[in-house]
Amino acid sequence: MITYPYLQKGATIGVTAPSSGVPSELHEILNQAINQMKRNGFSISCGETPWTEVKAKSAPAKKRAAELNAMLVDKTIDFIIPPWGGELLIEVLEHIDYENMKSKWILGYSDVSGLLLAITLKTGIATAHGTNLVDLRGEFSDETTAMWQSVLATKPGDAVIQHSSKRYQKEWRHDAPTPCVFHLTEQTDWKTVSQAHEKIQGRLLGGCIDIIRHLIGTPFGDVKQFRSEHLHDEPLIWYLENCELSTTDLRRSLVQMRLAGWFDHCSGLMFGRSPANAPVNDYTVEDVYQDLAIELEVPIIYDIDCGHVPPQMTFINGAYAEVEVADGKGTVRQLFRP
Repeated sequence: MITYPYLQKGATIGVTAPSSGVPSELHEILNQAINQMKRNGFSISCGETPWTEVKAKSAPAKKRAAELNAMLVDKTIDFIIPPWGGELLIEVLEHIDYENMKSKWILGYSDVSGLLLAITLKTGIATAHGTNLVDLRGEFSDETTAMWQSVLATKPGDAVIQHSSKRYQKEWRHDAPTPCVFHLTEQTDWKTVSQAHEKIQGRLLGGCIDIIRHLIGTPFGDVKQFRSEHLHDEPLIWYLENCELSTTDLRRSLVQMRLAGWFDHCSGLMFGRSPANAPVNDYTVEDVYQDLAIELEVPIIYDIDCGHVPPQMTFINGAYAEVEVADGKGTVRQLFRP
């Protein structure tokens, strides 16, 4: 059984940094994000860790975990969103109190996806892979990003539909901020390895492959036990995004996941657009997807709205999803089924 938190209007957001904090020279963008959330009707409870960053982390692992644990059990905090990702969130996983945490949304991506996946696999509590806090600092959000509120306000048992974006951002231009933060200039085009209309259904799991691959073989990456304890013999849909891996490193990681049994009972995979995916000796990312499709004999969808090339949909770990792709456009219907 999957437990779904529910985001109510006027909720109190806990801001903590279980991975990287924000260095002093960038405190202004964190303040902008917090103030924008307040203007949107939320209350904010901000910890100490978002304001510090030393040696690739906001604070020592036990301090990061303690602040997160406190927010997870605090009845006055309804929803947790870190400022952004980082590098060393994996250090906190062994210090988190999974047994006593309350059911509340945690939203983020990149390094934070390791936390999201670990919590869902360990507890059966749904978690939300989507925008981070600093990217909500604009006067408004684009249609795709803005759906995070509608998704998290979906009641257990109900469904929510998201559509692929019209355009995406090719490159970050922090020197020329826009009212919605992103510069959406490129035509979005969801693709399939089969080059045909595809429909897949199953329970969503995923995140940044650079990060979540490191959960394999640990107590925080037991996909088999999760399926046994929390799912009803339903297939999985994996959504993955590549931050920095070359095509050969991506291939190695996918083979490792397959050998570890993560792709057992899988009905399909989805891959986000990526700023990496550099070919190695003419081995392209399209070759990677083709090889995986042949091995698993399931549909592979790619260049979806997920990850480090915004905007991105909000994917719920544990939700039942129906995904359809045709003519470059995608639709994702997520059903909050127990």
